[in-house]
Amino acid sequence: MSHSSAFIYSNSQLAYRFSKTHPFNHLRLHLTHDLLFKSNSIKESDIILPRVATDEELHLIHDHAFVEAVKKAGQSQLEPEIAANYGLGTEDTPIFENMHNAAALIVGGTLTAVDTVMTGKHAHALHLGGGLHHGFRGRASGFCIYNDSAIAIEYLKQKYGARVLYVDTDAHHGDGVQFSFYDDPDVCTLSIHETGRYLFPGTGNVNEKGSGKGFGFSINVPVDAFTEDDSFIEVYETAIREVAAFFKPDVILTQNGADAHHYDPLTHLCSTMKTYEMVPKVAHELAHKYCDGRWIAVGGGGYDIWRVVPRAWSLIWLEMTNQLNKISQPLPKSWLEHWQSQTEVSLPSNWLDSPGLVPEIPRRHEITEKNTKTLEKALFHIRNEMDRIK
Repeated sequence: MSHSSAFIYSNSQLAYRFSKTHPFNHLRLHLTHDLLFKSNSIKESDIILPRVATDEELHLIHDHAFVEAVKKAGQSQLEPEIAANYGLGTEDTPIFENMHNAAALIVGGTLTAVDTVMTGKHAHALHLGGGLHHGFRGRASGFCIYNDSAIAIEYLKQKYGARVLYVDTDAHHGDGVQFSFYDDPDVCTLSIHETGRYLFPGTGNVNEKGSGKGFGFSINVPVDAFTEDDSFIEVYETAIREVAAFFKPDVILTQNGADAHHYDPLTHLCSTMKTYEMVPKVAHELAHKYCDGRWIAVGGGGYDIWRVVPRAWSLIWLEMTNQLNKISQPLPKSWLEHWQSQTEVSLPSNWLDSPGLVPEIPRRHEITEKNTKTLEKALFHIRNEMDRIK
C-alpha cells in the first residue's frame, strides 16, 4: 500500500455552474487549489486529472431515463414540464448548457479517486469537486444532478467487493446517499448535520436507521441549530469512532461539506476552522486503523467560497499529507493579494479562525445537552449490538 495521496482536479470541473447568481460556485475548487500551491503544500505530481464517467457507471445508481433527460436538458431539448419531473429546471437545480458533461466529469473524478486508492497506487485521495449527495435515482435535488458518492459506493461494492463506511459532515443531511443503500448491510452511512426542522432536505432524523438487512446501518445525528465547535466535534468523534469499530469497513469515504461554519449563508450552525481541522484528523486515523489507510474524501456544500471553503478544504489535504504544521503560519500573501481584489469580503489572514469569531450563544448549554441526548439515541442500536457480541 502506497503512503502517498492523490489530489483529483481539473479546471474543467468549474463548468459545473448553474448561473452567476447561484450559491453553488465551483470557483471554490480553483481557490482551494491555488491556496495549496501558493502555500507550497501540493506538487503537480500529486494531481490526477478526473475522467468522465460512462453512462454505464451513471446507471449504477441513476435510471436510464433520468440520464437521458439530463442530456436533453443540457442541449435545450427537454420540455419544462418533463424537466420538472426529473428535478431539473428548478430554483435549486437550474438547467445549464452541457450539464450532463459537467456532471459526468464530477462523477468521474470521484471514481478516479476510488480507483487510485483501491488499486494501491495511493493510500488516500481527495476529490473536492465531488460530494453531491442529494441526487436520487431518477431526480436531481439540492444543487446535485448526479450523486457521485452513491455511484462511487456502488462501484466500490461491485468492482472491489468492499464494505464501505460513508461519513457525511455536511450541514445538510446526505439523503440521496442514505436512501440509495437504506437496506444494504455492506454500506454504513453516518450523517452528522443540522436538524431538518429548519433546513433542507428535512430528513436525517435519528429514527432513520435503515430497513431489512440494512437496519442499523444508517446512523443520523441531527444537531441543533447554533451548535458550536465543541459540541459538533464531540458528536462527530464519538459517533465515527463507535461506528467504525462496529462496522469495520474496508474503505472510508468522507463527504466534507464546509457549510457548518458560522459564516455560511445557507445554514444555522456555528462551527469554526477548529471543526474542520478535527474532522479529517479522526477520519485519517481510523482509515489506518481499520482500512490499511484506504480513505477517499470528497467535497460537498460550502457557500462562503472566499473565507471558509478554501481553508477548510485545504486542511483535508494538509492532514492527508501530514503537513498540518503549516497552519501555524499566515496564509500566503500572494494568495491573499491575488484574490482580495475579486471579492467584497475581507479575506482572513490565518488558517484558523480567531477566538471569539462566534458571538456568545445564549442557549449553548441547552444545545449541547440536546445534542448529547440525540447522539445517545443514534448510537443506541450499535451499542446494544456491541454489548451482545461481547
